[in-house]
Amino acid sequence: MIAGLTWLLAFQILGEVIVRVLDVTVPGPVVGMLLLFVFLRVRRYDDSGSIVRAGSALLRHLQLFFVPAGVGIVAYLGLLGDHALPISVALLGSWLLGLAVVGWTAVGLERLLGAPRDDLPGAGETGEAA
Repeated sequence: MIAGLTWLLAFQILGEVIVRVLDVTVPGPVVGMLLLFVFLRVRRYDDSGSIVRAGSALLRHLQLFFVPAGVGIVAYLGLLGDHALPISVALLGSWLLGLAVVGWTAVGLERLLGAPRDDLPGAGETGEAA
């Protein structure tokens, strides 16, 4: 377990160093996670390795990582209440934008890959309700 956590932290630190050196706007842990993904793919790491065991242990307790966010919401409840309308508009707008981008991406990939659409009737189906 200690070895797995050490590997995970090493990749996070490596991501932070790369972000600081290259001065990019991507979060360091995201870069570290991408590097970890490449590392695991190149080495053909199996499910019994220390990295996978440490990651699984962290995932079993994932709900604990939401405690600081919940405390922050309670601590800034007054401020959030004062700015409820802009926050709500931003949340709704970003959700709608994300939904549209996912839809356009799915349609684009269907056209690009020529994959059949599952919402169209197949051979022998009329598409009408009985």
